[in-house]
Amino acid sequence: MILPKAIVLLSGGLDSATSGALAKRDGYDLIALSLRYGQRHEKELQASKEIAVFLNVLEHYILDVNLGQWGGSSLTDESVSLPTDGVNPKVIPSTYVPGRNTVFISIALSLAEAKGAEAVYLGINAVDYSGYPDCRPEYLEAFQKLTSLSSKKGLEGNPPKLVAPLIHDSKVDIIHKAVSLNVPIAKTWSCYQGGDQPCGLCDSCRIRDRALIEAGYPELTSFMIKETIM
Repeated sequence: MILPKAIVLLSGGLDSATSGALAKRDGYDLIALSLRYGQRHEKELQASKEIAVFLNVLEHYILDVNLGQWGGSSLTDESVSLPTDGVNPKVIPSTYVPGRNTVFISIALSLAEAKGAEAVYLGINAVDYSGYPDCRPEYLEAFQKLTSLSSKKGLEGNPPKLVAPLIHDSKVDIIHKAVSLNVPIAKTWSCYQGGDQPCGLCDSCRIRDRALIEAGYPELTSFMIKETIM
């Protein structure tokens, strides 16, 4: 039986891994796409390779698209300190990378057309996130309209679908879904820092750790991982 194909944007983080597992559950064969965009946390790409194996993807592409060479984000510029004071929903933090999702989705759509994939699965989330403008439902809806206009498949009336199965979920909800799908949470990487261990202080670590505790999995938090390694 030949299954339809889907592209999964695989960062190596919890959300993208869970999104990929949902795509697998939905009956797709997967092609993974990961981007080296100048991020200081290169370890997430190592995690993406492990998650790709778990998902049993057909192919895994890792592309270099260095958005960090012109700065503009503390994720790509190590001279700018990462925020550790928690998320302020009224302020877009310095970890926002200008145009990142727009570039990523565009590349994923190119890959989808080239490979005949019917869908692109994204791990973006509009609930427990840092206020990024390119993680909102209205952004995704607008991009889907653009896909219909900008692609051969779109002009033929069958554009690749942009699927964000976690967009309305809390981080606790995502953890429960990950557990139900046997996602290896301990192998995912969410920390913004570039070290060998999660820092436990950056916004991403704070959101993840709080949700893991609320979901009933404190042993997977950054500070417990540190203790295990030490």
